Amino acid sequence: MKLFQQLLVAPAALGLMAPVAATAAELNVNGVSEYSNPGQVESISNFSDVHPSDWAFQALNNLRQRHGCAAANPNSSMTRYEAAALLNKCLGNVAQVNEEEQSLIDEFGAELAVIKGRLTLDGIEAGVGHGHGGVGFSPTTQIHAKSIFLLGGVDSGVGGTDEAVTFTYHNIIEAETSFNGNDLLLTEIEACNSGDTPFTGAAALESACDDGDTLTLARSFYQFPVSDDFTATIGAKVRQDQMLGVWPSEYPSDSVLDVLTYAGANDAYNLAVGAGAGVTYAKDKFSTSILFVSEDASNASSQEATPGGVLTAQGKDTVTTQLAWVDDNFTLAAVYTVDDNGNWNDSIDAGDYSAYGISGVYNLDNGSEWIPASISAGYGWKDVDQEDPTDSAANSNEDGNTWSLGLIWNDAFVEGNNLGFGLGSAETHRDDTGYDDPLAWEVFYQMSVSDNITVTPALFVVQRDGAQNDDYTGGVIKTTFSF
Repeated sequence: MKLFQQLLVAPAALGLMAPVAATAAELNVNGVSEYSNPGQVESISNFSDVHPSDWAFQALNNLRQRHGCAAANPNSSMTRYEAAALLNKCLGNVAQVNEEEQSLIDEFGAELAVIKGRLTLDGIEAGVGHGHGGVGFSPTTQIHAKSIFLLGGVDSGVGGTDEAVTFTYHNIIEAETSFNGNDLLLTEIEACNSGDTPFTGAAALESACDDGDTLTLARSFYQFPVSDDFTATIGAKVRQDQMLGVWPSEYPSDSVLDVLTYAGANDAYNLAVGAGAGVTYAKDKFSTSILFVSEDASNASSQEATPGGVLTAQGKDTVTTQLAWVDDNFTLAAVYTVDDNGNWNDSIDAGDYSAYGISGVYNLDNGSEWIPASISAGYGWKDVDQEDPTDSAANSNEDGNTWSLGLIWNDAFVEGNNLGFGLGSAETHRDDTGYDDPLAWEVFYQMSVSDNITVTPALFVVQRDGAQNDDYTGGVIKTTFSF
């Protein structure tokens, strides 16, 4: 059976499985939880994320702008605990709330109670667990988890070798702790197994990764307010975007191709991971951030052959500055990044560059089925430190640019389902004779099976430079379980 015949059969099979999943979701999960731990679990929906398409997400942004509070600005989505922490910070000194603010208090009442320290664990009260020789968590700790299943394949053209349909996973566990209701200590552990698929290579998916079926520490950082207007972040393992005041895109609502998730400025928003620190100033509608990430911070070697250290000449360091304006219906941000890739001797290195970008998102207030709810777009420039001396399409170490455009339709065809279309650069475009400027595009349809299960079929194309390279055409069915 050919690849796309298999991919046609897969959604049909999944359609038969969806009612089973829905039936499982309708089981009395709360009853089971309350039996094993009475009085602690009010609703399984308390653990679902708050997405840009949710009314609460926009209401929280309105709240932050209205009161000028210095809580951490949310990126493309946030957990309910992060939402409650933002709400708690912004309403801490407010004498009287309006109708929208009261709705937020009602929505996040349980989470507000936790971060204010009014709830304690039954196990602690019984003398078991935290502080009594047992195993337990602080009462201000919440655990969030996500399991992602990826079923799909890629057609890489005539003579392609990696075209079999694969079924892989990506599991993520986050522990979030607040010590005073305004700060956040985040520890994230993940495991995944997409290493033998095209989904971690030329047709990379944002949800695919390869940790060899082993648990890996993915994030470990602490975020806290310095004053009313300043928020600081420091961590032994933190990603660039988690220290920014604003993420200037609402595309995608359910990520597919990795190359379309960088707000159009792929080199400036390079999502470097390592030890880092940053500070954000946010007041009214204005936000600015400055941060650094050192990818070799865990290596103490000062040898040129094995570079290491924080902000050393040999270590890989990224420094980023962002300016942003957040209004009721639109967000606009400019970014500047310097990445040295540990290039201590100024040799020709594609990873040693300066990059700029401007990105934004516009939310349309409309009830139309055909007009998108949000339009996200961005453009980026890359200036390499040492450019190739010859003009040839084979030379990749040159100045270039990237761009992307993303459209989201909320409640498309069925309430709660989202339709998305994205188009942009498949790689950093270069001004070379004979260079094809390859593109990438995707279309996905996110279906909500329940509050905690989504199924997202997607089709995508990743073009490749050169007549000898066939395009990658693929499809994937992404199933996400949040709990």
